Amino acid sequence: MNKAMSLTAVLAVLLLTPPTVAPCAEERDSSRILPEKTVGDSRAVVGAIRWDAWHGDKSNVGRAVEAALGPKRWHYRVPFFGEIVSDTQVAIRGYTQEIVDREIAYARQAGLDYWAFGFYDASLPCMVEARNLYLASRHKADINFCLWSGPNDLVATQNVQRIVQLMREPTYQKVLGDRPLFYLGFVDDKWLKILSERQCTEELRRLARQAGLGQPYLVLMDFRPAKGKKIADALGLDAISTYSCAGNGCGAPYAALAEHVENFWEQCKAAGAHTVPIVMTSADRRPRVEHPVPWEKYQKPGVGMDKFYEAPTPAELSSHLEHALSWIRKNPQITPAKAVIIYAWNENDEGGWLVPTRDDAGRPDESRIQAVSRVLRPVSPAR
Repeated sequence: MNKAMSLTAVLAVLLLTPPTVAPCAEERDSSRILPEKTVGDSRAVVGAIRWDAWHGDKSNVGRAVEAALGPKRWHYRVPFFGEIVSDTQVAIRGYTQEIVDREIAYARQAGLDYWAFGFYDASLPCMVEARNLYLASRHKADINFCLWSGPNDLVATQNVQRIVQLMREPTYQKVLGDRPLFYLGFVDDKWLKILSERQCTEELRRLARQAGLGQPYLVLMDFRPAKGKKIADALGLDAISTYSCAGNGCGAPYAALAEHVENFWEQCKAAGAHTVPIVMTSADRRPRVEHPVPWEKYQKPGVGMDKFYEAPTPAELSSHLEHALSWIRKNPQITPAKAVIIYAWNENDEGGWLVPTRDDAGRPDESRIQAVSRVLRPVSPAR
């Protein structure tokens, strides 16, 4: 799948923005009132990565990911707020207050504790529209948020100041009491040298302390556990994880992907690293293989169409997530933050999503939301 190349290339472009849709039925229907979100000693906090490119004509990125889902065979991946224009075209414009509020309701229904939004600087306003709409929502207390970023975002002081400002938001996800959770990804040797020489992570910690925050809990995202541990140690980071964990399956069952991911957790443990385990919702980037996006210059049209995993059944997705929570319970010494990260909330074209998609009748398919909810919001048996 060469996910590492894909995401590194994405970060080189770093573009994203908004779409459009309907209100929050869950909130209005008293028959579906959910219990309050509570996370204490009972389980780890569970979040999902957001990559908010569903803004159509606002950028080349928006146009490219929309085009990737244009062929009819991929329409089952279109988010609930998208429109099927024809058998070869879709329109996916997802950033209005109404749509983001509805996403918040779905996340709450699933029992998610936080979203991890990408941090993008002021030159890329389309990439932060979803985050801004979340922050403006009167429902934002229903799900916390944190940030993930590439190394380039930590070089400029104004970016680090903005990161700290966001960490001060009341719904910013904390772990270990008062420590703001932050993911740093895609640090190659060049960026390791730059970050080390400029003491960028030290500056982030310093400004956070100056702002009265707890010590940020910094998690390195790397596709290689042993290498990730070395980078994390060199930068003084707290733990390791990864943005995604796609193996080399060729039409393999989802169970094989889950096994690959769970072996990744064990490799992190073997490396002696504190770990935030990742959960994969799927790994199937064939839309981008069929219609390469411009920032993935290595991708030739059609090359690699055989490399994918089958989609999970709801029961399989529930099981994989439960395994992650169980692994944390069994390994408290290396999982002090008690946190899980899921790939992903809305990487629909690249192959990982929880956000409801359109079913054949155009209604939201909530099966993945329900699969996660069965683990995070278990229903107590009737007495």
